[in-house]
Amino acid sequence: MDRLDALQLFTRIVETGSFSRAADLLDIPRATATHAIKQLEARLGVRLLERTTRQVRPTLDGQAFYERCVHVLGELDDAESSLRHVAANPRGVLRVDMHGTHATRIILPNIDDFRGRYPGIDLVVSSGDRLVDLVREGVDCVIRSGRLRDSTLVARPLATMPQVICASPGYLARFGAPGHPDDLPAAQAVRFFSSSGGLDYPFEVIVDGQRRTYPVKGGVSVNDAENYVICALRGCGLIQLPRFHVEDQLRDGQLVEVLGAWASPDMPVTALYPYRRQLSPRVRVFVEWLGELYGQKFGRLPRAEAA
Repeated sequence: MDRLDALQLFTRIVETGSFSRAADLLDIPRATATHAIKQLEARLGVRLLERTTRQVRPTLDGQAFYERCVHVLGELDDAESSLRHVAANPRGVLRVDMHGTHATRIILPNIDDFRGRYPGIDLVVSSGDRLVDLVREGVDCVIRSGRLRDSTLVARPLATMPQVICASPGYLARFGAPGHPDDLPAAQAVRFFSSSGGLDYPFEVIVDGQRRTYPVKGGVSVNDAENYVICALRGCGLIQLPRFHVEDQLRDGQLVEVLGAWASPDMPVTALYPYRRQLSPRVRVFVEWLGELYGQKFGRLPRAEAA
């Protein structure tokens, strides 16, 4: 096995946590994979992997080496993809990070369409809301909702999602519904915070044509969208989130919209990727596909906004 093949094998073992699964993905015998990693460790003079009966994990040196391998293999794929015949049929590994709700409710339910169009692209999908160092971690593209912080990344707007403020019937029976947005600071809410920033997100409402923010209080704080909804269903307080996430609960009466006379600002969804003079064809076709997918779900953005 040559050095590049060994690097690819090593990254697959780290990503799958298994020699056997990595060997199956690369269509090589398990014994060949084991021997190749032993040779790689011997050549480097360090132990790269910790092996247990249940899992294979990188050592500290192995994790650092993995991050460098991802970068090297990505650059090699990009160099090959710059050739015209490869760009027409992109191949290789595409690493994407996205919020769990977007993964489970929008993107992955339609991923067979993307795979049908581009069978040569192998997707590695991670989920979370933490800040991701795309270059260091070897992630090609992230999908994020909300207003963006200043960034050196390229941002491609995908959609704007209508939001709603709602609560359970049990909460409203006990505490009543706010009659005006100015009542929000006195109400009970499920607080939402970012695991990376540690700050609570306020509620935002359009009042007299102006966006106003309202700090909220409550006895439960979460940093996961699914848990946010569960707490609201259990009567813990008001929540504000994209309407698509609670369409079923609103229709079934498990949640009730409040302050419907005042609009909540739409929440933007954006694809972010590192700037490169030659954009990887894998990233390009994936972002274009995302634009189609989100456009079908939420309506296409005006051309100037989507550019």
